[in-house]
Amino acid sequence: MRPGKALNQRDRRPEVMDQPGLDPREHERALAGLRRINAVSRCSAGLLEPIAQLARNHPDAPLSVLELACGGGDTAIDLAQMAERRGIDLRIRACDINPEAIRIATANARRRGVELDLFVADALEPPTDATADVVLCTLFAHHLDGPDVIRLLLGMAARARRLVLVDDLIRSRLGYALAWMGTRLLSRSWVVHTDGPLSVRAAFTASEILELAHQAGLSSVRLQRTWPERYLLSWSPD
Repeated sequence: MRPGKALNQRDRRPEVMDQPGLDPREHERALAGLRRINAVSRCSAGLLEPIAQLARNHPDAPLSVLELACGGGDTAIDLAQMAERRGIDLRIRACDINPEAIRIATANARRRGVELDLFVADALEPPTDATADVVLCTLFAHHLDGPDVIRLLLGMAARARRLVLVDDLIRSRLGYALAWMGTRLLSRSWVVHTDGPLSVRAAFTASEILELAHQAGLSSVRLQRTWPERYLLSWSPD
């Protein structure tokens, strides 16, 4: 459990869920574990707040939202349900490069009674589809090398008419301890137990992700530290 000095430097190693050929049952079990972890962390509620503020500033039309690298679709589903309860009119689309993740996300949305536009797409490909008011991703940046994070941010900025949101882990000793304990308390998936601590080792510090945003040309970026050892980076084009 003790990472020693390893957390002083970013250490990105292949995670189990990133590997081709993972048993679909193990994939689904892992995504279910991540769903419980994200529910406890309340990251979806944190993402909704800046979207709700944007909706208040633009009350005359529904807001379009695009989530990149959506995994099992839980964040998009959460946002849709919370927005409906608060009377916020959102039109949500979500994509992932993995067809199995989209299959699971489609089943999750159907089970929870939410209509979403879900499709297979690579978040790092140059944008060719329509833009959205809000473009977001969560727990994706730590899977990437620095140059690909810059590509991701450039693509998100090109797609977003009003707001970019990036939610992810912070690399720290506290974050590592929380990941090690939390994955074991909230999931029985060996994939989650393995990937959780690896994700923290691969995560960026607040200063590192701000520097990458600067390199991507995003000025006036805002970064908020959130529980449990996460950040929410936000940027608006105006």
